[in-house]
Amino acid sequence: MNDATPRLGRDVFLAMAAIGWADGKLDPEEADAIVRTAIDEGLSLEAIEEIEEATRTKIDMVATLDRSSMSKEDRLFVYAVASWVVRIDGQSTEDELAALAQLGDLLKIPEKPRAHADAIAQEIAALPEGDRPSRYDLRKLRSVIAERLQEAQRLRAEARASHKTPGNDDASS
Repeated sequence: MNDATPRLGRDVFLAMAAIGWADGKLDPEEADAIVRTAIDEGLSLEAIEEIEEATRTKIDMVATLDRSSMSKEDRLFVYAVASWVVRIDGQSTEDELAALAQLGDLLKIPEKPRAHADAIAQEIAALPEGDRPSRYDLRKLRSVIAERLQEAQRLRAEARASHKTPGNDDASS
């Protein structure tokens, strides 16, 4: 990812850390995944240090997340990474799933897109060795989310256009 400027701010990664803490502990693999995602995003050293601290000390997700500058793609990516983090250790607790649902609410992501983001996160994790934090392909995750979001938008536009075609009026009968 590491473009000229980060697309996602430190608050996103702090929220991911809060999700990781939902079951009362943040596993080292979960912490590594969050910090690596922040590094891949190109955040400053100061932000990385703050995120690392959040992986050592439990924080409140609601107080940290600002979605005002996030696109729909960004919000889906954040949710998908959080979904993956919740499942890294092979078991998802009720508290973790509740925290993931809370993140989805904070990000204003409806249920159906959440399910798609979950599925994409699991699809990427199923790639060869993709279940390990050091090998999970975050770029591929973002790329697949972007591609599928564009495809969904194209299909919606086509559906709208087909409803507006001449001769499709009830008045023409």
